[in-house]
Amino acid sequence: MLLINLLFLVVGFAFLIKGADFLVDGASSLAKKLGVSSLVIGLTVVSFGTSAPELIVNIFASIQGNTDIAIGNILGSNIANILLILGISAIIFPLVVNRGTVWKEIPLSLLAVIVLGVMANDILVDGGTSSALTRIDGIILISFFIIFLYYTYGISKAQSTDKVETPVRVISPLMSIINIIVGLIGLTLGGKWIVDSAVSIASSLGVSQALIGLTVVAVGTSLPELATSAVAAFKKDVDIAVGNVVGSNIFNIFWILGISAVINPLPFSPLLIRDMWVVFLATFLLFAFMFIGKRRILERWQGAGFVLMYIGYIALIIFQEIK
Repeated sequence: MLLINLLFLVVGFAFLIKGADFLVDGASSLAKKLGVSSLVIGLTVVSFGTSAPELIVNIFASIQGNTDIAIGNILGSNIANILLILGISAIIFPLVVNRGTVWKEIPLSLLAVIVLGVMANDILVDGGTSSALTRIDGIILISFFIIFLYYTYGISKAQSTDKVETPVRVISPLMSIINIIVGLIGLTLGGKWIVDSAVSIASSLGVSQALIGLTVVAVGTSLPELATSAVAAFKKDVDIAVGNVVGSNIFNIFWILGISAVINPLPFSPLLIRDMWVVFLATFLLFAFMFIGKRRILERWQGAGFVLMYIGYIALIIFQEIK
């Protein structure tokens, strides 16, 4: 039974990732046909498409009441994005980070973690008996996300040129609609299989759903970011490598956790509070490394340090789970 669940998990990830690709291709082409600029397509369709795996998994997890998977998926994805994905990318090629990312996007991702920490620490903040993200908290997170989108649009529009606009492959309207439908079906099937398989695997192994969410599900839903950043590092297109990760982390907290909390309030266990501190530490270290060694460059030794930290973190949470 465990092998069958593992198979469904792997197939689910394949459906989820390819579904996102089909959805982005179809929606981007259709938007271009309707006269929407490449800049706006990049900020909306493409950005939402790369976050679709985390979003779909969290929607299914929230609806089914598997809130530990929903929270673990986002916290684990954000940790993997910085420590694993940026770490690997920096090892491939040192990442030069532009000034705007250092002083605006990275601090904004740090703010997102702080806001989440305040909302999820009801016991410390107001002396409550439990900690949770309520539906009101979810609405506040989504409001932050709308502000972030407005800010991003303003910055991108001010800096837009033909060279930086998102390239869009235009196909016929019929094929665009077919791609959208196939993408939605792939996302739906993949997301359901991943959540169902993750719950079954956790039960079979006698571990918590949070552990599966923080590790297997989080890394699996981060595969698009890993592929994008690693390829960008190989091509020495470092702005994409860093911006992809930082933007994804902001999306994950403000948009995906916001939507998840609106669907179903998300209780935070003490162990998940621990993982939120790890997200904060990883984000803070990314900001600090911009001023250690060569300014605004994530060097190979720093990337190797990130990867070693990620390995240590995974070993720690597994050890705490099984001891």
